[in-house]
Amino acid sequence: MPLLLGIDNGLTVTKAVIFDETGQPISIARRRVAQSMPRPRHVERDMDDLWTQTAAAIAEAIANCPRPASEILAVAATAHGDGVYLLDERRRPLGPGILSLDSRAAEIAAHWDTDGTADTALQRTGQTPHASAPSALLAWIRDHDPQRFSRIAHVLACKDWLRFCLTGEIATDLTEASTSFTDVETQVFAKDILPIFGLAQLEGALPPILNPSDIAGYVTPHAAQATGLVAGTPVAAGLHDVTASSLGAGGYGHGRIAIVAGTYSINETVSAAPHTDKRWFCRNGLSRGEWNNMSISPASAANYDWFLDTFCQTDKHAAEAAGRSLHVDIIPEIQQAMAQPSTAIFHPFLFGSPMGADASAAFFGLRGWQDRGQALRAVIEGIAFNHRIHVDALREGFAPDSAVLTGGISRSPLFSQIFADVLQIPVEVTDTDEAAAWGAALCAGVAAGIFTDCADEPRDLKQLTKTYIPDPTRSARLDRRYEIFLDLAKVLEPIWPRIEALGGEKQ
Repeated sequence: MPLLLGIDNGLTVTKAVIFDETGQPISIARRRVAQSMPRPRHVERDMDDLWTQTAAAIAEAIANCPRPASEILAVAATAHGDGVYLLDERRRPLGPGILSLDSRAAEIAAHWDTDGTADTALQRTGQTPHASAPSALLAWIRDHDPQRFSRIAHVLACKDWLRFCLTGEIATDLTEASTSFTDVETQVFAKDILPIFGLAQLEGALPPILNPSDIAGYVTPHAAQATGLVAGTPVAAGLHDVTASSLGAGGYGHGRIAIVAGTYSINETVSAAPHTDKRWFCRNGLSRGEWNNMSISPASAANYDWFLDTFCQTDKHAAEAAGRSLHVDIIPEIQQAMAQPSTAIFHPFLFGSPMGADASAAFFGLRGWQDRGQALRAVIEGIAFNHRIHVDALREGFAPDSAVLTGGISRSPLFSQIFADVLQIPVEVTDTDEAAAWGAALCAGVAAGIFTDCADEPRDLKQLTKTYIPDPTRSARLDRRYEIFLDLAKVLEPIWPRIEALGGEKQ
C-alpha cells in the first residue's frame, strides 16, 4: 500500500504527516517555528528556520514510520495564506517571512478603502485588500523599505517557499495565486492588476501558476539529505491551507459551508461562477471554472487558547502532571455555565475582527458572582458569534444548507453543538485530526496517480461524520445574545480608534 506525505505549516507549528492511501495517518511529527514581533503589528519568522524545522519534522516522521521512505510516492505542502515570503535574484530569503497575523499595512488598506483602490481591486480580483494581503504588505515595503523592495525577484506564499526548498523550483498554485493579483474571471495573473496597487515593477516576480495536484518538481539530493525523503520523489504544487482544511475534512463543495475554527475564523463555500462582495474573498477553487468564496477574520479559537494560556496556567500544569488534558477539566465548568442565565458577552477580537483593525477584544456584562465557567462560555459563544457574521453573509450570497466544522474546537461535542445552535444550521464534524495535511496529501495522491482528482476521497465519510442539529430553544436564546453582541460592536465603532491610540502614548 503506497504512502503519501502531507506537510501542514501553521502560524506556530509545522507538521509532517505520512498517510497510507486510505487516509490513515501512520506517522506524525511536529516542530515549533518561532515568531518574532520586532514592533507592534509586525509578525514575522525566519525563513531558513522555517525550512530547518519543517525538514526536521519530515525526518522525524520518516524515522518513526514503520515503512521505508521509498514507499512515499509523492509529497505536497499546505500552509497559511496571505503574508509574503520574498526571494532575491539569488533565490535567497529577502528578509523574514511575513505572517498573515501581521497588520503593519492596516493604514494602507484603510486608505485604499477611501480612495477607490479597494473598489477597483474588488471588481478585478474578487476581493477587497486587507492588512495582511500580499498587495498591502508589498505596498508597505515599497513605502517603508525601498531598498528591500528594489531587490524583490520572487514573491511567494509560505507553502511555496517550503516546496522551493524541497525541489528548487519556483511556482505557486491556483488557490494561492488568487490572494491578490489574479483576474477574478480568468483566474490568472493580469497585467493591469499590479498597477492598481502601485506595484507594476513586480510583474516579473510573480510565480508560474500550477494546479494543486500538478507535479511542481522533485525532491533534490540536498533536500533528501535534510529530510530522509528519497531524491526524485514527486512534489505536487499543493494548496492554501484554508482550502486544504475544508478538502481534508470533507467540507469542500457546493451547497455547504466549510468552517475552520482556528487562529482565523474561516468560512467558505464553492461556486461555479464568480460572485464578488466586500464580505468575502472570491478566490480560485481547486480547478479552473470553480471559485472558493471565503469570509474570514482573525477572530476564532485563538481567543480560547489565549484565555487558557493566560488565566489557567496553574490548572494546565496540574492536569498535565496528572496525565490529563486541561480541556477535560474545563468542559464541565462551561456545561454548568450553559445551564444558568448569564449576562457575560465577549468580543473575540484579540488578533483582529471583521470590523476593522482597530476593533479590540472585551468582556461585557461581567459580575462579581460569575466564575471562570461563565467567562469561558462567553468566549466560546463569542467565537461562534463571530463565525455567524461570516456564515450569514455566505448564506445570503449562496444559500448553503449545511456546514462542516473542523479545527480543535470541533473535537468537543459541547462546542460543536454551540456552533449548530448559534448558526441555526446542521453542523457536521468529521473525525479527521489532520485535515489540512490530508488535504495536501490528496493533491499528492493525484500527482502520484493514486487518485483521479483532489476530491477523490477514499474514506467513508458517512462513517466518520457526526451531525449536530440546532436546538430551537437554545438557538432563540443565543439569537438574543447575538443581537447584543452586534449592537455592542456598533456602539464601540467610533470608540475603538480612541482606545487604539492609547497604545501609542509615551509614558
